[in-house]
Amino acid sequence: QVQLVESGGGLVQAGGSLRLSCAASGRTFSNYAMGWFRQAPGKEREFVADINWSGTSTYYADSVKGRFTISRGNAKNTVYLQMDSLKPEDTAVYYCARKRREASLGSGSSGDYDYWGQGTQVTVSS
Repeated sequence: QVQLVESGGGLVQAGGSLRLSCAASGRTFSNYAMGWFRQAPGKEREFVADINWSGTSTYYADSVKGRFTISRGNAKNTVYLQMDSLKPEDTAVYYCARKRREASLGSGSSGDYDYWGQGTQVTVSS
């Protein structure tokens, strides 16, 4: 069983930064691509970014490109999301997830992910 635990969320002013972390249990973390999603109140969950198993390839949603950076530390079984130049529209619950092996990088479908964390709230005030 894989467990994913997010942390690092909070309240920040527009233009500020936050760094989210997602700690994974299990010995096979480095074998899988990982992704971040978010869900705002009253909206569907949306893809934010993903990263391949080695950390050498990444993909971003257009809405966060140039502002967010996904990275991973396989020695620590952790994936990160550095969020800069935050906007009020970035307010959401952020989830990390493990991508299925057969899914390609950049696929934004939540069905391509098999394990999810519980989420961490990010609130950006104007």
